[in-house]
Amino acid sequence: MNEDNGKPPSPSWLERLTQLVHTDPKDREELLTVFRVATENTIINEDSFSMLEGVLKMSDMQARDIMVPRSLMVVIEKGTDLQGILEKVIASAHSRFPVIGDDRDDVLGILLAKDLLNYFNPNNLEKDSSQHLMDNLRQAIVVPESKRLDVLLKEFRVNRHHMAIVVDEYGGVSGLVTIEDILEEIVGEIEDETDVESEVAMIEELSDNKWLVQAQIDIEEFNDYFKVNFEDDEYDTVSGLLLQSFGHLPTKDETVVIENFNIKIVEADNRRILSIHLSLLEKPDDPEE
Repeated sequence: MNEDNGKPPSPSWLERLTQLVHTDPKDREELLTVFRVATENTIINEDSFSMLEGVLKMSDMQARDIMVPRSLMVVIEKGTDLQGILEKVIASAHSRFPVIGDDRDDVLGILLAKDLLNYFNPNNLEKDSSQHLMDNLRQAIVVPESKRLDVLLKEFRVNRHHMAIVVDEYGGVSGLVTIEDILEEIVGEIEDETDVESEVAMIEELSDNKWLVQAQIDIEEFNDYFKVNFEDDEYDTVSGLLLQSFGHLPTKDETVVIENFNIKIVEADNRRILSIHLSLLEKPDDPEE
């Protein structure tokens, strides 16, 4: 027998769910609460809830939030011969490649890996096949960094596009985004057997005292790896640290010493530093007292 303690009984999960649905959720958080209650009571499973949450979150996200930054874009330079193109396709395992002219801001079009098949037919392989391939690139779709993901996904579906080049307010290339990148915001990471091989490490140890470092790595991550304490008040990335140290935008092979690090520019374009080689300087022995 239940005792009357003067308090109304707590509503059951079904009553809570019914009340929420019948009163019409007033905002996104109330709608998510409906989904959470349904998940807690196994009306929908956790995976479904995660996807619903991802769909709602997309309307607040922009292309800049998920794009592959320009320094990590796998591109093919105009004039690359067929063998060179094939090697890059095999190494990256990607299916679409921006083709660039003078630099990464000069995107000429998109090369589909499947378009290579005709050119590697021995009966069709001619000396000028590479040039013919470059003359028949797919159009590059360009979107601003501020493009909302839900809008971009709809445009991808309607126009049957799979990749877009992301540009900043000045028209410079910031990176690229694919339909897979957007879908991963809904369903989670989509991994296949090539993903691990194609990832670019932010820090790669080349030898006992030499590393290849991607310049866009966060200062905090850099500090954690090398057990140092560079301040991040004025810059967020190693690229920002280097620009301050050089006092200008450096070019390939320029070097600088910062504290105990000897740094050499491996790759840079006319807008930013992309990657560096880094080695540790030997510390002088402490003088004997």
